[in-house]
Amino acid sequence: MKSYYAFFFCLAITLHNVEEALWLPQWSQIGAALQKPVAQNEFHFAVLIITALAYFISFLYLIFPKISILKWGFIGYLGSMIMNAFFPHLMATIIMKTYAPGLGTALLLNVPINSIILYRFYKSNVVTLKEISISTIVVGALLLAIIPFLFMLGGSLINY
Repeated sequence: MKSYYAFFFCLAITLHNVEEALWLPQWSQIGAALQKPVAQNEFHFAVLIITALAYFISFLYLIFPKISILKWGFIGYLGSMIMNAFFPHLMATIIMKTYAPGLGTALLLNVPINSIILYRFYKSNVVTLKEISISTIVVGALLLAIIPFLFMLGGSLINY
């Protein structure tokens, strides 16, 4: 893997998560049925861990590109962040008729950067469409599964 793929992925997810960290906790207090309100400490902890996991899997895949599970983790993270732009960010913006924090960076950074990386991996036979699809579903499901736990952990560990 070219190291700049990991760099651009990490840059995009970091900027996206910073946008969310700045505005999403307050936005979540609107009280719509789409999301449960999340406290700032809970969200900041969760977004920090999610971002750190992205860096960690990227670093491991750079160091050990022949280990399939690391490749699948990396491409799954790429695909998950593409899907995240549409579900929930774009969907929430449309349904709630108010900007969902993270939508701009998701559409302007995560979708194009991650799509280009996945396309280049596919064109150079590093990964198949089936691997992209399955990895995106598995990593996306794992991320969704740990978020409530991270919120709970953040709420009990951080108090500001």
